[in-house]
Amino acid sequence: MINKIFSYSLLTSTLLLSHSVVFADSNIDKISYALGYEVSKQTPDSTNIDQFIAGIKDASQKKPSKYTDQELQQAYLEYQKIESKNQEIEAKKNLALSEDFLKKNALKSGVKTTKSGLQYKITQQGTGKSPSKSDIVRVQYKGQLTDGTVFDSSYDREGPIEFPLDQVITGWTEGLQLLKEGGKMVLYIPPKLAYGEEGVSGTIPANSVLIFDVELLKILPNK
Repeated sequence: MINKIFSYSLLTSTLLLSHSVVFADSNIDKISYALGYEVSKQTPDSTNIDQFIAGIKDASQKKPSKYTDQELQQAYLEYQKIESKNQEIEAKKNLALSEDFLKKNALKSGVKTTKSGLQYKITQQGTGKSPSKSDIVRVQYKGQLTDGTVFDSSYDREGPIEFPLDQVITGWTEGLQLLKEGGKMVLYIPPKLAYGEEGVSGTIPANSVLIFDVELLKILPNK
């Protein structure tokens, strides 16, 4: 995302410097809007937009900051304490929801649970061999949360992906070894076998169960 903002910034400066006569105000407005839009997507939901804009205006007009470095440092420390507490509460809530989901899901037809707590369901039996931990696999997959939110999909990228099986989350490493080449499965991965309390910022909340629809297309030996 930072690279994307940098690209917009570079584009803006280049156009304004080398094509300022050619560019109409409406185009500058569009690029300015795009910059603001991208930056805003990286700010916390609790951001005071009015103060955010005021800061940009003061900086662009070379005005001194409203707050001293000491005041800002104190504000950041207090904010981080509150955010940390909120994240802890959210993580505990999500863990309870995940445990409840897995408990109910384990009773569904065709779903099996391994000793580690991984749950899976074979939806199409393969005819080839099963991969080992050291193999590279070629797969198609869709990953979603328990509420149906899709956070990643190779189908959306219009092509399968290849990766070493020992370099992904634990649930994937274990689960794919239970599938034969040419087969399909659904993985229900507990938080402890996925991203745990950390989650993935902006994509996967802390202590989330991850559900993957996976097609094992081919096994490639890791040379």
